Amino acid sequence: MGAGVVRSAAAMAARLLNEVVSFLVFTALDLLDVVLCLVYKVLDYAFEAEWRPCYCSYSAREMITSSGKILVSENGGSKVVCLCSSKIHLEDISDTLYSRPPLLADVSRYTVNELRRLSSARSCHAVASAVSANAAARVRTMSSTTTFSINSTIVEMLQEKIGGQQSHPIPRWSDCACKRCAGWCSSSGSANLLHVQAHFPPEGVLAVEDVLFIHGFISSSAFWTETVFPNFSERARSNYRFFAVDLLGFGRSPKPADSLYTLREHVDMIERSVLQRHKVRSFHIVAHSLGSILALALAVKYPNAVKSLTLLAPPYFPIPKGKQGTQYVLRRVAPRRVWPMIALGASVACWYEHISRTVSLLMCKHHRFWEFIFRLLTRNRIRTFLMDGFFCHTHNAAWHTLHNVICGSAGKIDGYLDAVRESMRSCEVTVLHGRDDDLLPVSCSTAVKARVPRAHLRVIDGKDHITIVVGRQKAFAESSSRSGPPPILKPQCDASLVKFP
Repeated sequence: MGAGVVRSAAAMAARLLNEVVSFLVFTALDLLDVVLCLVYKVLDYAFEAEWRPCYCSYSAREMITSSGKILVSENGGSKVVCLCSSKIHLEDISDTLYSRPPLLADVSRYTVNELRRLSSARSCHAVASAVSANAAARVRTMSSTTTFSINSTIVEMLQEKIGGQQSHPIPRWSDCACKRCAGWCSSSGSANLLHVQAHFPPEGVLAVEDVLFIHGFISSSAFWTETVFPNFSERARSNYRFFAVDLLGFGRSPKPADSLYTLREHVDMIERSVLQRHKVRSFHIVAHSLGSILALALAVKYPNAVKSLTLLAPPYFPIPKGKQGTQYVLRRVAPRRVWPMIALGASVACWYEHISRTVSLLMCKHHRFWEFIFRLLTRNRIRTFLMDGFFCHTHNAAWHTLHNVICGSAGKIDGYLDAVRESMRSCEVTVLHGRDDDLLPVSCSTAVKARVPRAHLRVIDGKDHITIVVGRQKAFAESSSRSGPPPILKPQCDASLVKFP
């Protein structure tokens, strides 16, 4: 009894310490991000001879007439409206790009709302005031009526696209321009296709089925090709075509500086680079983390073609009633806490546009130096390829993908899962999650299971967000086999199709 009380008190003290330190650290980071905003405006002008927009400054309504793009915000959703001579095209974007209140403002708003909630029992007038205040504070540029708001960053980034021109397709000064990162700029046609690592059966042998592998956030196709691909048996190599993509903005794929990296852009590039180019008619999908969202979007778009879904650590957060989806997911993925460390990294990446750009400038632009250091310190091949995937992206790609896909899809995943449940009854669904995953809680996968009851869910003890695959290839395949027929074992469901070291 006494020991339990001590442990409980220690845990409470640790949580309190984490809260206090986190408040101090992230308040300081809020101020630092403002300073870096000014620094980068000067540097951008010095290197690129123009003032480049950022999401710290917005609301330029006068730009409506001077450009053909409007940011429409309504009911928690946001779209970029591109006005062309013959049609209106909508690009889904997330309001978390430009509506990320500082921690102090969040705390103040929460305190005010709580005080109003407590006093609401005494006065109906206080209730009305609280509701009005909450509605006004949801998004700074959103009114309570059906209207639109303008975000100058979006407008400026798309300003030259009306005539089919791209304003900044090449890497910026703060991005790496080496051949591996920017080779797509010089190769004819490469800007329109993703980099795909593919394995085909020997010449003359007809493949039985196709499997598409999609990596997670800040990763690359090497996440699969360096773990799963080398372990395929000769029989598997003779029966299947395997495709592992580098998503738009990551690895060796194009990284256009003027892209918003929306969900639609990512899905379109996968379609063009794999499904259309290789004439894929039916296929299985294995996806990790962020890739699970793209996998679901593809499945819903091709309900008769996708034969199975294997989702590893899917970032699915059911939205509580009354909550704004994008903002809720932002705070779940990036809780602005210094511990655990992965939460600190996610919080910096999500909340601070200019600090995360600085990290990208130091790490990604100089990735060859860091790769040399890592290779010097360790001969571990797996650690090396993980670093390669981490370094080969641009800040623009990571920033927009994080907000427009992970946060921006908050209102869509429910519909995707419902479609899989109701309209794709023959599609096998397998969900795997590491119990020690500090980035995405196990509740994400259990929520998928609750939404799609036929899904096979397996929680792996002692594994986290990365080690759910890396270093446990054999266990990964075995757990898939127990949970349901994994794509790489179909159609015979024969374990001899895969060999392990």
